Amino acid sequence: MRELGELALDTASRKGASYADIRICFYKNQSISTRDNIVTGVRDYEDSGFGVRAFYNGAWGFASSSDISKEEVQKVAALAVEIAKASAITIKVPLELSPVPKYVDHWQTPFIKNPFKIPNEKKIELLLKINQIMMKVRGIKRTTSQMSFTSEHKYFASTIGSYIEQLIMRSSTGYNAVAVGKEGFESRSFQDFPLNKGYEHIEELPLLENAQRVAEEAVEHLTAKECPAGVKDLILSPSHLCLTIHESVGHATELDRVLGWEADLAGTSFATNDKLGKLKYGSPLVNFTGDRTLPYGRSTCGYDDDGVKTKKWDIIKEGILVGYSTTRDTAPYIDAKESNGCSYADSWANIPILRMPNVCLAPGGEEAPTSEELIADTKDGIYIDGMGSFSIDHQRLNFQFGGDAFWEIKNGKKTQMLKNVTYQSTTTEFWGSVDAVCGEKDWKPWSVADCGKGQPGQRGQMTHGSSTIRVRGIKVGGARL
Repeated sequence: MRELGELALDTASRKGASYADIRICFYKNQSISTRDNIVTGVRDYEDSGFGVRAFYNGAWGFASSSDISKEEVQKVAALAVEIAKASAITIKVPLELSPVPKYVDHWQTPFIKNPFKIPNEKKIELLLKINQIMMKVRGIKRTTSQMSFTSEHKYFASTIGSYIEQLIMRSSTGYNAVAVGKEGFESRSFQDFPLNKGYEHIEELPLLENAQRVAEEAVEHLTAKECPAGVKDLILSPSHLCLTIHESVGHATELDRVLGWEADLAGTSFATNDKLGKLKYGSPLVNFTGDRTLPYGRSTCGYDDDGVKTKKWDIIKEGILVGYSTTRDTAPYIDAKESNGCSYADSWANIPILRMPNVCLAPGGEEAPTSEELIADTKDGIYIDGMGSFSIDHQRLNFQFGGDAFWEIKNGKKTQMLKNVTYQSTTTEFWGSVDAVCGEKDWKPWSVADCGKGQPGQRGQMTHGSSTIRVRGIKVGGARL
């Protein structure tokens, strides 16, 4: 691979590129799905190829191929430079690239058991056993369960002199129960927090232990009281906050979106760069970091696809916006000395773009309450667990979120289950109303495994860890998705 890398870089340089890099990638993927007592799908597929980027007069060019050969590498590298030269003719403001040192390194996800070496029969047996436990609960009419695994092996080389090899391993699972009665139908899910680990992640999760509870809560959901419209205090679990963080903080602080580069597809952001260091994003208890070094995080790796060594940085500090997710070609727009390492492509066939890192809410300090203490301290509220529906405007400001399960809180006790709960707010109002964040023992690394962005579309994966929080005086009920 080093020989092919040097060939690509030499070709691009001779054609006039001021900078070039190549990614040679090999992917393995597996997904297994079941329904009730049958297997509905087992899919194993592999993919490989390479992509070359060339930089010329402030513009990028990119080309790729699935034919990993010397002749094709030269052809594609030359094409990438031609595209860069064509782009340079039309570009209004030439791009600048922030500096990066050269690295020669190997990095891989720490894992114990390679999931691709675990027999399919063992995986299927576990999934069907989960379904059987849920099906025994009266009122359950449909059960589904699934697992998925990815191995991402890539080699990066650049004209700076970097040669980096990485292996990223991903594992996830989950299941769902659907209850049917005279009231209609309702569901409840066991939503795994996907991690970058081996098959040991599946074995460590309490899958069988929670199957009956999930099914029973699906049945309870059938006769649950409708969400009352009004203003309530919300207690939100880490499994629910994952999506709220993703949409209202993660996307809003991607610098390419802030600069308007995503405007035609997914919108812009209210958190514009003139507000950096000034915008009151949340209460003083709200501290968010971007972190591509988080152990087992879905966005964690050693180096990004710009060849930048990954790190952790502040995005929101004591409620104030202080940072963004950046790449080498966006960092100069905020006069940053270096990129925060957020460049990523989901395939050899796609050009790297700015992708959200692991964006996490820091836990409360030593005096922080437990989730039980938080409930006991709440007179009139709603506890929300799991991810559900969402709607958010193109500037990531006005939003509505649902969840997977809901309970009424009255006078310090979690009482009856509710259904059709949604809450509406604005990003700054919501995070500004946070008055309690639980401690480190309550912190969980929940994740998003299918975030879409870019044209053509790419799939991103990232972790949004948090503790349980309380948000005061939020509007609930009313409009629903």
